Amino acid sequence: MDTRMWNGLVGVAKETYTASLSEGVVPRPLMMPLVRGELVGLIWVRPLKVGQDALAGIAELANIAAAAGADEVVLAWETHDVATACELPIVGPAPCLNMVLATPAGHVLHQFPYSEQLLSRSSQGWASVAPDWRPAPEPQPGGELVPPIQAAVNFSFTPIELDHPDPFGVTVMLMEEDGYRISLTEAFAR
Repeated sequence: MDTRMWNGLVGVAKETYTASLSEGVVPRPLMMPLVRGELVGLIWVRPLKVGQDALAGIAELANIAAAAGADEVVLAWETHDVATACELPIVGPAPCLNMVLATPAGHVLHQFPYSEQLLSRSSQGWASVAPDWRPAPEPQPGGELVPPIQAAVNFSFTPIELDHPDPFGVTVMLMEEDGYRISLTEAFAR
């Protein structure tokens, strides 16, 4: 992936985090699959129940990438949010926006730690915060990924065997029905 594309995807993720955190919400895990350098779209995980459902829901992000024949994927997630949803120990900096760039040959983990600056608190106790981005550690080739993210990376490059004239279109439709939020780029929209 070229530097301009990577920087653009990091920018989108950071903007999404800034906007969501200001509303008191941590963004759900997000996948951005690419085919020959062309962004397929943005896929946010469906609403999750804590435990096995969260593990499966995050791993299933791979379905669109696999159906599109992606040769690169970028996943973004928040350390504490995924650990809590999947009942896993917190590994690495928290709070932290993690992004992994993966190909069939391997992956590189990028971490963007931040501290939260309180903007306001609602009467219901919801905190509106702004991320104060901290210096990012060096990218980690082959860096350790939490199990559901590792599963999503692995399955992204496993071809989907679907006996249908439009396996990509039917995969998108089924995932939207399951509650995934999908925003395809013009090149992949049907």
